[in-house]
Amino acid sequence: MGPARTSRMRPPSKGKNSRGQTSKPIVLITGAAGDIGSALVAALEGEYRLVGLDLEGKEADCDLIGVDLSTQKSVDLALRDFRGRYGDKIAAVIHLAAYFDFTGEDNPLYQTVNVEGTRHLLRALQEFKVGRFIYSGTMLVHRPGAPGLPITEETAIEPKWAYPKSKAAAEDAIREEHGDIPYVLLHLAGLYDEQTAVPTLAEQIRRIYERDPKSHAYSGSLEAGQSFIHKEDMVDAFVRTVDRREDLPADVTILVGEPDAASYQELQAQLAKLIHDEDEWTTLSVPKPLAAAGAWLEEKSEPVVPDDFDQGEKPFIRPFMIEMADDHYELDTTLAVELLGWRPKHSIGATLPKIVANLKADPLGWYEANGLTPPRWLTAAAKRTSDPEGLRTEAEEKQRREHALFLWAPFLNIGLGAWLITSPPMLGYESGWMTWSDVGSGILVILASFVALSWRFELVRWFVAAVGIWVMFAPLILWTPNAAAYLNDTLVGALIFGLAAVTRPTPGVGRVAATTGPTIPPGWDFSPSSWFQRVPIIALAFVGLYVSRYLTAYQLGHIDGVWEPFFAGSPGDPKNGTEEIITSSVSEAWPVPDAGIGALTYMLEILTGIIGSSRRWRTMPWLVVLFGIMIVPLGVVSITFIVIQPIVLGTWCTLCLIAAAAMLIQIPYSLDELVATGQFLMRRHKAGRPVLLIFFTGDTDEGKDEKVEDDFAQSPSAVVGEMVGGGVSVPWTLGVSILVGLWLMFTRLTLGASGTMANADHLIGALVITVSVTAFAEVARPVRFLNALLGMALAIMPFVAGATLAQMVSGVLCGLVLIGLGVPRGEIRHRYGNWTRHIV
Repeated sequence: MGPARTSRMRPPSKGKNSRGQTSKPIVLITGAAGDIGSALVAALEGEYRLVGLDLEGKEADCDLIGVDLSTQKSVDLALRDFRGRYGDKIAAVIHLAAYFDFTGEDNPLYQTVNVEGTRHLLRALQEFKVGRFIYSGTMLVHRPGAPGLPITEETAIEPKWAYPKSKAAAEDAIREEHGDIPYVLLHLAGLYDEQTAVPTLAEQIRRIYERDPKSHAYSGSLEAGQSFIHKEDMVDAFVRTVDRREDLPADVTILVGEPDAASYQELQAQLAKLIHDEDEWTTLSVPKPLAAAGAWLEEKSEPVVPDDFDQGEKPFIRPFMIEMADDHYELDTTLAVELLGWRPKHSIGATLPKIVANLKADPLGWYEANGLTPPRWLTAAAKRTSDPEGLRTEAEEKQRREHALFLWAPFLNIGLGAWLITSPPMLGYESGWMTWSDVGSGILVILASFVALSWRFELVRWFVAAVGIWVMFAPLILWTPNAAAYLNDTLVGALIFGLAAVTRPTPGVGRVAATTGPTIPPGWDFSPSSWFQRVPIIALAFVGLYVSRYLTAYQLGHIDGVWEPFFAGSPGDPKNGTEEIITSSVSEAWPVPDAGIGALTYMLEILTGIIGSSRRWRTMPWLVVLFGIMIVPLGVVSITFIVIQPIVLGTWCTLCLIAAAAMLIQIPYSLDELVATGQFLMRRHKAGRPVLLIFFTGDTDEGKDEKVEDDFAQSPSAVVGEMVGGGVSVPWTLGVSILVGLWLMFTRLTLGASGTMANADHLIGALVITVSVTAFAEVARPVRFLNALLGMALAIMPFVAGATLAQMVSGVLCGLVLIGLGVPRGEIRHRYGNWTRHIV
């Protein structure tokens, strides 16, 4: 700070004496530009002339002199300026200015402002005639009491953290430096009014309002609490102290606050009722070591993936606060009554309804007033609607309705958990590991599903779903020899997953995403997440599931042979082509049955294909990407396995071809949803929204708030048409390209090809089919140009690899045909927003 100066001056008051001074007694207030200082100015200005000291550049409703309390020179200059304007007689000095934060860390400003600033002020005041020095202290300097045992002014001074320690040290400075100036130390309770509250109470309100899981946990006694004081009552106490300055003892400490200390449990119950109209709010006592460890980890960890509430700032609860969770501050205010005639006119219990009403009327304003960062859903809702509180209520009511409608699901999962526990003895498991797996999984499903009966703990359902995945996977990793065990765990695991994750409400979807935004992406003419889009994928996944489960049974030794109508095995090998392939070195290189991995993947495709609404392209981006990964990359792996069969293994597998075809046809039906989700995330990024968070919780989007449902009341032919044709079309050019690819894959049979040329034909043919089927998706139509490149490679191969005349003619002709067929785009029947320009 620079030298002291007058930052803002009001016109001179009327009624001056012979020295040009006002006849009213002068009250000097440090921190006069602050909230409490402004309230004091308003309360005192009728009877007193008010002069303020505050940081340079501040403004107040009284004469204000700039000062930096941390330096003696600045304080001396400010009071020299004061003397020149108002003389040397001061009725009272109210010292409000202080540094405060709630980190618990020992900031240097505590010493320089709170302690040394007080010392500087009192030293400079020694040249004045001061009627009373009034210090704004805190009850937190005292040793805490216990319920029913209030603290008094005589209670030992034992502050526990940086802020009250600095206030206690400032009081020591007052005792050392006051000289002949009488003083009063007002030890004040936690401040609140109808809009704001002391940080601990504001945080408690925030957590309950947001249904933060931490609002159900507390690391101290639920009966512990603290006294509060309304801002008007605090101002009244200061006014009374000024008025009675000449009647008070020369040095006195007075506790000021509401005598009744509201316990943490009482506040929890009242807030739950006021905010959510709930008569019960479970609050669990967390052991201090566990709470401290959690607070330490949360404080030290950088928030990588914030949730729907977290903005990435440091957490409120710090390790030092855990130790104080049992502290109880109930005040004996007898002295305030006797010396000041002060009694509180307000109570925290009577004011909480007004605080909550203000919160609901203007959530963003309430967060700002209390210095809290609003949750992301609230800031997003405020941009979408003028009534974010209404949106929160609507989302919560919808969640509770849907949870009530599907309450049977966790009950059924509890039953399935019991089924798993009893399965080993009933089905005669031969593996001890399988027995332990099913029993342990059953116990976890029962316990977690019981918790999931409460709509507040919907995210627990994902844990249940994860257990379901393990149940399906366990027979593979444990190589169970028991066919019943494999069948049992496959079906029960799928049911557990489905009942946990598929039923409504879908867990984890953000409030704004669930209640606002369009069903059809901006610029599109259909929803890529509609049932019409997903049913073909699910149906094809069932085909792949049945085939893969059958092959898995052979790999696990549950059946003795596999059906194969066309392809024989190697000469002298009793196995047919399918049996050779699924027991080959390639298959056995996997630590688990590779067909079983395929079956599990198909099952998960079915289950994840059912999850979510027609808006899941924006409400569940992570699921869309996971769904796409299971289809597109794994589809490519499946095709690769088909490609290597005749090249590496020397034979074919009919059922593998069927499964691969089912997987391949899924690809074009899944791509448009991936494109829509990618566009959505890009729009959210450009709008400045947190893409990583939105990836997991979803968000609203441009366009009207509408919910377009699939119309299955149409004629069966119309429904089938919607399913087959939505976002997918088959131009004749791609159809012919597929026929060319099939011809190339079987030149070993049709032309007797062998060696390098046969392998090249097979490889290029399989790739042509893959490219052509992928290009069925209108959003992926440019992929067809790859067929032209494959055609060039095919036309060159006969001259490089050496081929018969028939093979040469076939290669060159097929290559030229693929080049020609790769150019026409074919009809595009739908719109895809800004992606349409890429469809060339």
